[in-house]
Amino acid sequence: MGIPGCSLQHVALLTAAVELIFKKILRSEKMNWFFRFIWTSIGKKLLMAVTGISFCGFLLLHLAGNLTVYLGKDALVTYSEKMHALGPLLTLAEFGLLFLGLVHVLIGAILFFENLTTRPQKYAVKKRAGGRTIGSATMPYTGVIILTFVIIHLLNFHFVDRTDRTIFQIVAAAFSRPGYVIGYIAAMIVAAIHVSHGFWSAFQTFGTSHPKYLPLIKGLGILFSLLVAIGFGTLPIYIAMIS
Repeated sequence: MGIPGCSLQHVALLTAAVELIFKKILRSEKMNWFFRFIWTSIGKKLLMAVTGISFCGFLLLHLAGNLTVYLGKDALVTYSEKMHALGPLLTLAEFGLLFLGLVHVLIGAILFFENLTTRPQKYAVKKRAGGRTIGSATMPYTGVIILTFVIIHLLNFHFVDRTDRTIFQIVAAAFSRPGYVIGYIAAMIVAAIHVSHGFWSAFQTFGTSHPKYLPLIKGLGILFSLLVAIGFGTLPIYIAMIS
């Protein structure tokens, strides 16, 4: 897929310029070997793996909290109140997630453009390589969709006035719109496709790609992606039914 208004030469120049700036910063400030390693190809992939696995952990915690709605409306409200009662700790966690998100998006974009410029022939011809899955083939594109969804999701549920409404009332109002429900479920399917590859790919980056363990890790990745799709995807339907 091409990039409108942007040639491969332009992308190559931009990527090279960014790398040159960072390398000059590292040299001028005499950063230690760790920070120099992070900017290597392996280092960037490790950053993607660490931030990706971190978000998988967040998804599990977030899903566990959301599933309290099956215990009743009050259970979800109580869960939300207890979370906000954490005060500074919650704010710190949110800034931590924001930092991880920025790192994941920026490094992911850099790796994508590097692959695009060094191996343009793979993008010029649509050919399914052996062992490739829909998850691995669409990682950059599903990532953009997920980023868009997260922004919309935060605007609808986080950055809203809670003065006279409970979290359940806010959620129920959003899921009362059929278009939003369809978009939400579609986004969860996209997220499942993304993590189906990202999960085992992260462990592969960590060096656990031994033939003995790889089928197990891939299987866990598929199970995790199904958990994301079904766990989150059924929430709007259930909430719409009980509202």
